[in-house]
Parts: sequence; C-alpha cells; structure tokens
Amino acid sequence: MSVRFNEDKQVVAMIKEGLKQKGGYCPCKLERTEENKCVCKEFREQIADPEFEGYCHCRLYYKQKD
Repeated sequence: MSVRFNEDKQVVAMIKEGLKQKGGYCPCKLERTEENKCVCKEFREQIADPEFEGYCHCRLYYKQKD
C-alpha cells in the first residue's frame, strides 16, 4: 500500500492553496472540524481499508494497493 499526491500538478497546487487559506482544513468541506483536518478522517479510514484504492475526497492524495 502506498499513498501519493495526485499526478495532476495543477490539482495539487489548487488543493494546497485551499488548505493554506483554510488553515489546513479540507477546502472541499464546509465545516472546520478535526475530522476535516487534512489528512481527513474519511481518507484515514479509506487508507485503513485494505480493499480501498482511489483518491481522497478532494483528490489531493491517491491510495494505491500494492
């Protein structure tokens, strides 16, 4: 299992700018809660799921099964 940034550098730059503007909270989610702090709870749970392969909600990260 590995986690990497999206291969689209424009997406990465846009999401990182959004994270900076929102103080580290997912720019794709409205609420500023600990669950939405990057890396969000949703993606941490997806990382823990051995069957999951794909992008996080905002498409910044990609989890690849090896």
